[in-house]
Amino acid sequence: MSALITWTSRPLLQRYALARPNARSSHRMPTPQGAGIAVISATLVVGLAWAVWANVAIPPALVVATVVIALVGFADDIVSLPVLVRLVLQAACVGAVVFTAPDDARIVPALPLALERGLIVFAGIWFVNLVNFMDGLDLMTVAEVVPVTAALALFGLLGELSWPAVLIATALCGAMFGFAPFNKPVAKVFLGDVGSLPIGLLLGWCLLELAWRGEPAAALLLPAYYLADSTITLFRRIARREQFWSAHRSHFYQRATDNGFTVPRVIRDVFALNLVLAALAILTVCSGSMTLKLLALVAGAIAVAFVLQRFSRPQAS
Repeated sequence: MSALITWTSRPLLQRYALARPNARSSHRMPTPQGAGIAVISATLVVGLAWAVWANVAIPPALVVATVVIALVGFADDIVSLPVLVRLVLQAACVGAVVFTAPDDARIVPALPLALERGLIVFAGIWFVNLVNFMDGLDLMTVAEVVPVTAALALFGLLGELSWPAVLIATALCGAMFGFAPFNKPVAKVFLGDVGSLPIGLLLGWCLLELAWRGEPAAALLLPAYYLADSTITLFRRIARREQFWSAHRSHFYQRATDNGFTVPRVIRDVFALNLVLAALAILTVCSGSMTLKLLALVAGAIAVAFVLQRFSRPQAS
């Protein structure tokens, strides 16, 4: 479904949603954006149909918030919305998902519920945006989302993740596979904000469900590369007093291409790193030992640091 909608919508996206390259872009030719419409449509249609067949309830707030945040992204792809407007609408969507969750869904029970939910909303807004920020290279989001969602599906089979999250993760994984042939270097179409923002919301919710089920270590390990690259870059830009909300080429994966890495090589490295992180996350879920969980987190941090350092060094010609 994702591949079919992407293929049929390309002529319209070529006409109305063309991303033209600029000094901060990673592409050199005008390329249509907005294939996220296909990915999100396929994910929701298949996920909801599967849920009805399996008698599983996917939270209505999640579905509505995903559609709304996709519309916000689509509007931004076409006319470029003001930063404050985007943030307010994103906060409303993330807040609707978080504050409609059951009261017994907790990560740190020692904290007051309102404070914990407020912190989760703040983290959710950042996660939605960081997925958008990291969607700046052909196949980058595929190399991130496919290993993460596949691991989440496996956790469902192990009984460590709620079935609504399993259905959404599995459908999203399939939708990304359908999109991948159109996004391989050199990309014929991009996701656009209409895809990256709701993907961030759906993926963030699945990881939150994993943390609520008592597996916060796995929920941190799976997106560790995206979290590290985007967060370190953000703090660096703030320290330099730059307009951190504006477009730039400061992310480690972007610097890698400036340092002589080819796009396929960057994607291979990121994909391989995500497989390692997924394996470590599976280890934390299968092991009841707190020591092993801590060791897995340390190993994941070392693996991410190694890749970030590689991306930061110029390559020999």
